[in-house]
Amino acid sequence: MQEWQNYKVYRAVGDKWHHPWQGDWHPIGVILHTHQESSDFRRRRKLTDIQKALSKDPPDVATLRRMAISEGGLLTDEIRCQVWPKLLNVNTDELPPPPGPELRVNNKDYEQVLLDVRRSLRRFPPGMPLKEREDLQEQLIDIILQVLARNSQLHYYQGYHDIVVTFLLVVGGPLATLLVDKLSTHHLRDFMDPSMDNTKHILNYLMPIIELVNPVLHDFMQRAEVGTIFALSWLITWFGHVLSDFRHVVRLYDFFLACHPLMPIYFAAVIVLHREEEVLECECDMASVHHLLSQIPQDLPYETLISKAGDLFVQFPPSEMSREAAQQHQAERTAVSTFKDFELASTQQRPDMVLRRRFRDSVRPEHAAKSVFTKPRTNRLVKLAVMGLTVALGAAALAVVKSALEWAPKFELQIFP
Repeated sequence: MQEWQNYKVYRAVGDKWHHPWQGDWHPIGVILHTHQESSDFRRRRKLTDIQKALSKDPPDVATLRRMAISEGGLLTDEIRCQVWPKLLNVNTDELPPPPGPELRVNNKDYEQVLLDVRRSLRRFPPGMPLKEREDLQEQLIDIILQVLARNSQLHYYQGYHDIVVTFLLVVGGPLATLLVDKLSTHHLRDFMDPSMDNTKHILNYLMPIIELVNPVLHDFMQRAEVGTIFALSWLITWFGHVLSDFRHVVRLYDFFLACHPLMPIYFAAVIVLHREEEVLECECDMASVHHLLSQIPQDLPYETLISKAGDLFVQFPPSEMSREAAQQHQAERTAVSTFKDFELASTQQRPDMVLRRRFRDSVRPEHAAKSVFTKPRTNRLVKLAVMGLTVALGAAALAVVKSALEWAPKFELQIFP
């Protein structure tokens, strides 16, 4: 049976669909069935690609990143158990033993962690038996305290438990401890300083991104003096605290784990841009706009927003946005400076410069005034995989770089001197 490539533009008439160009008629069931077959085929192909990438020695992390970023993410929690450690370069051969009771004795963070975990009822699946939930809450406390005990430079913050519980529910306690430990010393590092200076610095990326895409919306928010605090809980919990559907949370975690640590702030910007009409209809004052934006919709078009966030990251990479977000010396204090695209700011062949130049070259001058969301995208997933590069990934990072040599042939030696 021929697959109908244009099924989305068919219009319904009675119990049939009409193709507006060809004038032919097809039963609705045929169209829906064909679409389902296509969706099932893409899912099976993605599962095959993920298993092939995992079976390689070393694993093909570049492909795993692309799978995590692309539509649908990593599909199942079983796959996430296998792929998330690869994205974070975590060795799962030696899982940590269960902690003893001494972990909680005279622990300066225990009381606050206990309070936050007790308030985390909504983060557990509805209908979970009380005993099972209580056991998971005890594990959640221990994971947090273990990570803090291993890394004395880290400081607990309210909202951290929202991230940890996501890993606990997906991969289980022992593996969650390893993953959260790595995440806390990399992606979340700036949130775990003694002060909020670096967290506020990261929030400062939000308005410049919005300004580049939609100056009218930016100016309205500036006049309202709304600031960026409405997005704080989004950022420091990776949206885990504000989204009620766990499926959406883990889909975003797939995306964020496969990308640069600043991707959550790009996603936050895209949410605000998506709500442009609502914002502009508000009273132009801080209270009204803050109230609207702090109430995040639960029915967001997540795949569309993920795609748009990726496009914005490619066009306006962090190393360029840092000049707008704050002074360069402040930017260098953040954990994102450990990422090579940020660290090689003076090097013309750093990946974000290559991407930006290529992206600009692909846009025809007569289309330059259009929204960045409508501009052509070329090898976006490959580009995002490279932009997720970290020093800590070692050999895995090298695989990511090699996947992009077709457009940055001289970059490999500059990353690994």
